Amino acid sequence: MFTLTPDRSAVLQALADTFIPALPDGSPAGSTGLNLDKLQEAIREQPQGAQAEFAQLLDLLEKPLLGLTWFGPLRPFRKLNPAQREQLLQSWAASNVPQLRKGFNALRKLCTLLYYGGSMTDVPAAWGHLGYPGPAEKPVDTPRPIRTLRPAQDTVYECDVLVIGSGAGGGVVAGELAEAGHDVLVIEKGPYCHGCDFTQREVDMLGKLYDAKGTLSTQDGSIGILAGSCLGGGTTVNWAGAFRTPDYVLQEWAREHDAPQFTTLAFKESINAVARTIGVNTNYTRHNGQNQALWDGSTKLGQEVKLIPRNEKGLDDSDAHFRALGYTTLGDAHGLKQGTLNTYLLTAFEHGARILADTKVDHVTIAHGRATGAEAVHTTADGRPVRISVRARRVVVAGGAIQTPALLLRSGLKHPHLGRHLHLHPTVVVGARYPHTMNSWHGPSMSVVNDTYTMLHGTNFGAKLETPPTHPGLLSMVLPWLSGRQHHELLRDADHLGSFIVLTRDRDGGRVSIDKHGTPLIDYTLSDFDRANMLEGVRAAAQIHAAAGAETVYLPHNTLPTLHVKEGVMLNPDVLDKLPHLSWKPNQFGLYSAHQMSTCRLGGDSATHPLKPNGETVEVQNLFVADGSAFPACSGVNPMLTIMALAYFMAQGLKTSRPVEAQRVAMA
Repeated sequence: MFTLTPDRSAVLQALADTFIPALPDGSPAGSTGLNLDKLQEAIREQPQGAQAEFAQLLDLLEKPLLGLTWFGPLRPFRKLNPAQREQLLQSWAASNVPQLRKGFNALRKLCTLLYYGGSMTDVPAAWGHLGYPGPAEKPVDTPRPIRTLRPAQDTVYECDVLVIGSGAGGGVVAGELAEAGHDVLVIEKGPYCHGCDFTQREVDMLGKLYDAKGTLSTQDGSIGILAGSCLGGGTTVNWAGAFRTPDYVLQEWAREHDAPQFTTLAFKESINAVARTIGVNTNYTRHNGQNQALWDGSTKLGQEVKLIPRNEKGLDDSDAHFRALGYTTLGDAHGLKQGTLNTYLLTAFEHGARILADTKVDHVTIAHGRATGAEAVHTTADGRPVRISVRARRVVVAGGAIQTPALLLRSGLKHPHLGRHLHLHPTVVVGARYPHTMNSWHGPSMSVVNDTYTMLHGTNFGAKLETPPTHPGLLSMVLPWLSGRQHHELLRDADHLGSFIVLTRDRDGGRVSIDKHGTPLIDYTLSDFDRANMLEGVRAAAQIHAAAGAETVYLPHNTLPTLHVKEGVMLNPDVLDKLPHLSWKPNQFGLYSAHQMSTCRLGGDSATHPLKPNGETVEVQNLFVADGSAFPACSGVNPMLTIMALAYFMAQGLKTSRPVEAQRVAMA
């Protein structure tokens, strides 16, 4: 397990001061905002191999041989002067050696996130220099509506249905089956948070609500992956977009994967039922600066834009609600967002379901080809591990497209396509500076969408243009770093920045496997086909920024290609033409994913699909999967509503069918 020795701590503080140097404007150096305990916790969430690699990186920085990596003086990092330290990091960022680029990006992201994201207990001095107000006013605290189990010693539970995961898939299955009279037990790896537990500080909430404390990534470090890991899962932290699956995608799934249910009236009714329950609507039409820019720029170019349906209720036009909406990706302290936490899980609890948070499932138990329950470890409030054994007649796995295949692999399933076909909706950020304040950290993170580029060149593949959360921690990670001063000056304009995301429907996928400890390993390389579509989206996003009145547009590459605009006219449009000719190797540009899908895809051909059309695994009876990993391919839109509809559809089948018997033998 990774340990921060005194030498490693000193190196990290020197790195932080190089990435974020003290400047004449009074901005403090990075080490003043670096909480090393939180950094160590984040590193310990990584696979063992990644932890060892990070330790080796820090140890290398303490050795004179470090100079060979950048043809500089043969001195340890701390013995270099500030200019030399910066030159070393710049050299690594542009290196042809993949490991050096990976090391640079890992260090940069950690240091800038902890500094700008508020890792210290006091109010970061940096926020004042960015114009960032910090968290909105807190609501009045209220009692928790769900009472979770809190076992203090090793415990055995029995139930009809064990649901592993509580997000868009697991939460819906639990609510539907409990309401129908089934004895349901829900196990969730993450914590149960409510109301004032959501502090609205990035580092705290990323560490508490997201898988791997918000630092989940591909093995090469090139793609940052945001995946909810708390009660309510992704529905607790997502951006509230409730998109219906495009008909052409549902038809593709039905046709190419022998899954005809996706084009049936019953599946459409499943989408409608879920949308009603979570209150999907387009009633709230107040936009923040960057959403208004996406609307205005697209409209000026003659492109159609639409309001994004969102699952929030109880909103009014007050500034308080407008500000609060900006923080719901860090957990909704005001209960406006209708994720499973406030809907299906509450229904499940009210109908007798038991809910066990802070509990990691090690493996599903299997006997005679049938699932019989699971073995897990619960962490008590005082940090003690407690063994949990569950005996169940049926098991539904809904841990998400990264954790679900890892759990099935740990449980002994061996289907050749299990863990393959990983789709990530790879996403880049195109930022721009506007002459007026944008304050895009307030208001809905995404309320406007441009679908002009979703079906490029006669295919079902392309890119959506939307907007992301823009709190300083995440913003600091996505804005390219060329030098400490340059990066800080970009962020100092944070209140004038507007950002669009280019969300790519990827045709070509990656893979999830496990290491010898059973930890998921994620491999994904953006294909030439998908990158070409992404870059068409980048060009479009830049043109929309220009049309909306931006002065400067920052393109998503580590060399920071920059467009200059005057009165809507690009002064150097050749920069866009040169984009495809840049090198786009891993860690040469910032790539992110908030949607993971298709690693346990369902379909009619059991040789190529680990799941039957009803969601049951082809290898093990009474074992089902009900989350985004079951998608035959990626949805092309925010997958929350589609996952919930699929889980609802599966739940109706589970209500009317019976588990395959002979459980008496397995459980005797």
